[in-house]
Order: sequence, then C-alpha cells, then structure tokens
Amino acid sequence: MQNKGIIIQVYGKVQGVGFRYYTEKKALELDIKGFVKNRPDGSVYIEAEGKTENLELFTQWCEQGPDWARVLKTEKQNIPLQGFSGFEIR
Repeated sequence: MQNKGIIIQVYGKVQGVGFRYYTEKKALELDIKGFVKNRPDGSVYIEAEGKTENLELFTQWCEQGPDWARVLKTEKQNIPLQGFSGFEIR
C-alpha cells in the first residue's frame, strides 16, 4: 500500500477542547506522521502522511474530532510526501 500526504484544516469549536492532543493520539494509533497546530483564526491545521487506508481513517476521525469539539467543516488538500519522522503538536 502506498503512502500519501494531505493537509486537513478543521473549523468549528476545535481549540480549547483537546483537539491537538487527541489528534496526536489518533495519529500514533494509525502510524500517521506529521503535525497539528492551532491557527490564529480559531481553526486547526494538520499536515499528515501515511498509508492511504490509515490516512482515510485519520481523516474521518478529524471530521468528528474528540467529544468536546464541534467540527463545522474540514478542507482537505493532497500534498507531496514531506518525510516526517513522527507526529507532533506544534
């Protein structure tokens, strides 16, 4: 199975609810590499790469987020592989 890269931008009530922490936890479960960070506009920005199947599961999770989050919308964009070695909160 081949790897691919993606940017996911998550909008809604996604800051102050543990979104980055749970994103990192889910990424580690699914062997996803990359990072997650808060943006000044209140959204969460994710760059992720991994096996296509795992990335699909990760993206589906991001569309819901943790229990306390309220995801209103996500925007996704494919990107070239960046060669991340792990997953981190920035």
